Amino acid sequence: MLLNCLIVDDEPTSQKVLETFVNKVDFLTLSGICGDAVEALQKLKSDKIDLMFLDINMPKISGLTFLKSLKNPPAVIFTTAYSKYAVDGFELNAVDYLLKPFSFDRFYAAVTKAFEKSSQLGPSGRYDQYLMVKADKTLHKVSIDAILYVEAFGDYVKIHLEDHFLMTNSTFTNILDLLPDKKFIRSHKSFAINLDKLNSISGNQLFIGKHKIPIGQKFKSDFLKILNNH
Repeated sequence: MLLNCLIVDDEPTSQKVLETFVNKVDFLTLSGICGDAVEALQKLKSDKIDLMFLDINMPKISGLTFLKSLKNPPAVIFTTAYSKYAVDGFELNAVDYLLKPFSFDRFYAAVTKAFEKSSQLGPSGRYDQYLMVKADKTLHKVSIDAILYVEAFGDYVKIHLEDHFLMTNSTFTNILDLLPDKKFIRSHKSFAINLDKLNSISGNQLFIGKHKIPIGQKFKSDFLKILNNH
């Protein structure tokens, strides 16, 4: 799956950086570059845009005002030189907020987040039956039902399957946001399990097949309540 991208930025230097970065990512395709919101609106009307890189401080109409005016906006990653707009950006449900100048690594983390959300959530906003996971420079299509549990691991997340795991460069929170919250429950600050895969509980440990997963004291009460109602 490719995400059709639109760059909306009035600075030629920023346009070029974004264009270069987009062309380096195999799941992105550049549909156009616009210098202001008026031009961008016409592009949104004529083309299917999945992801918009939107500068905030632009002449005529700011990026924030422009996004607020759209009834059905695409996913948005804000790009700006001003950190003071961060809160406003996230209040508008932006996928991410890139503070100029940003590195390709930071850009890639943001677009991967957009790709994961686009892959997982359909037009109705409901969860799909699979997760697209980037690990070892490869995109893996993983059935949600096949996931035993997920584990926070530093700057990565391990997605444990029956006989192996995938380690992806993402945050624990981002992965949990992509999984059905009635199916995947946190048992610990670093673990969330698929309740359908749970075999038994002993003391402060959960057992899923041959795997042992800890139950954190902070999470135990809520976990057991959810389990009793499952």
